[in-house]
Amino acid sequence: MFPSSTPEAGRAPRPDQPSAGASPVSRPGDDEATPPVAVRRSLALSVAGFAALLGAGLVLAAQTSGPGNRLPFTIVVLSVQAFSVLAWTTAVRPPALAVVGAVSAVAAVAADAVAVRSDVARLMPLVQVLLAGLVVAVLGQLVRRVDRVRVTDGLRGTALIVAGVVAVATLITLSRTPAGTQTIAVCLTAAGVALAVARVTDAFAAWPRLAPQVPRGAAGVVGGAMVGTLVSAVLGSYLVTPFTPTRAAIMGLVAAVAAVLADLAVGYAEAGRLMAGEQPTMWVARHMQGPLAGFALAAPAAYAMCKLVL
Repeated sequence: MFPSSTPEAGRAPRPDQPSAGASPVSRPGDDEATPPVAVRRSLALSVAGFAALLGAGLVLAAQTSGPGNRLPFTIVVLSVQAFSVLAWTTAVRPPALAVVGAVSAVAAVAADAVAVRSDVARLMPLVQVLLAGLVVAVLGQLVRRVDRVRVTDGLRGTALIVAGVVAVATLITLSRTPAGTQTIAVCLTAAGVALAVARVTDAFAAWPRLAPQVPRGAAGVVGGAMVGTLVSAVLGSYLVTPFTPTRAAIMGLVAAVAAVLADLAVGYAEAGRLMAGEQPTMWVARHMQGPLAGFALAAPAAYAMCKLVL
């Protein structure tokens, strides 16, 4: 008699191997959904307060801007840009972090100077500063071999940091245009209210959850944009021509939606970094970057609305 062609014949199956036709051994937790990240109420309320204070500071500082008196508003804008560089470089941690931080700081100063001193208030000089800063930042990353292999992965983060600080300088350019100061008041008030309402709503009712890893709810995002739009419409009814409640509502809607979506995108990016195994960075910087990103995106949106609607 020849031996059986299957070596396992006659043997009892090992405990760690399923028998033929049997389903794989189930392990505890395989079928359980990942529990959502807990919403920290005190943190959400703190971020809401920071967004409200940041918006109020920018709106009030813009009212001091006038021909020959741009310095106070420029100082406030530069302070916001400094906070942005600190928060975004600490959170994103691009290759050659010190180089990117230094280049972003220089780009912020250059953008503010160009916005104040240019003969005509327009965005093209700021675009040139943005492109120059991005090129210098990437070249600084290519110099070091250890950072060279990470340039492609970090290019998006580097571009966002440089573009973010330059975008805030749009407010200075906007303050030099007709009805620009009123536009800043309408759009940044809408953005600040939207960010604050969204965060306060998340503190008490983060529902429905947009993602288990992101402690944000759709009710806050939608409700914040709606309340911001309503506030801008009310504010527009008190401003003189060419503002009307309808025009102010349209402008506020765009600024509010841009702000809350930028804030939400920062939350997704932070969750992605944590899921990738990156260690969390400075606590304050991580939670400042959402409102800062919201106002950075609301600034060029306000400029565009001023040109398109008014």
